[in-house]
Amino acid sequence: MGYISPKARIRTQNIVEGAIVLGPSEIGERTYIDANCVIGYPIRRKVIEILEKEAIRWIRDFDSISKGSIIGSNCIIRRGTIVYEGVKIGNRVETGHNVLIREETTIGDDTKIGTATVIDGHVRIGSKVSIQTGVYIPPFTEIEDNVFLGPYVKITNDKYPPSKRLKGVTIHKGAVIGCGAILIAGVEIGEGAVVAAGAVVTKDVPARSVVLGIPARVIGTREEYEAKKKQWEELS
Repeated sequence: MGYISPKARIRTQNIVEGAIVLGPSEIGERTYIDANCVIGYPIRRKVIEILEKEAIRWIRDFDSISKGSIIGSNCIIRRGTIVYEGVKIGNRVETGHNVLIREETTIGDDTKIGTATVIDGHVRIGSKVSIQTGVYIPPFTEIEDNVFLGPYVKITNDKYPPSKRLKGVTIHKGAVIGCGAILIAGVEIGEGAVVAAGAVVTKDVPARSVVLGIPARVIGTREEYEAKKKQWEELS
């Protein structure tokens, strides 16, 4: 059973029956919201406060406490995606199935977010970012424009868990992070750098360098990487 809040500002006709839109959320023109999506899900603190007072009346109470989310125009939000309150999503953004985007996250235009990805709140993601299946992005991560994150990349924000000090990872413009790579809390990936599949990055990666291994070490340059990539593409 779906629900669209009377407080929501909806500029699209493409919301499938079974979708839930809470609070004063804004949905842009020609955006598609699939069934079993929730837009504007309230943060944990608010839910706990309601539970302490009385039995929860799911739709009515959640609608009353949500401050809503903003989703731009021409987006595709696929089945099972949950978008928490305070999220701002640009234009032409797409999610795969069963994506979670937690509170106070911003996502730029033309970004793609793969199936089963978790963006765990207070994250900044730029435009034209490609996030593949199963990526984990914790709070305080910053991802600039034109970054590629391969399948099952894991980013961390706690170097000695569980600790009281969380420090986000920064990935600068045009960087490429290969499948299954792990980025340790606080590292910076330089502009145009490449992190090889399966690498564990424990220190900053210089701009336009290529790193490989556990722990990751510099093995070449972006220019060398692009030359090998071109050779590979020509074989097909």
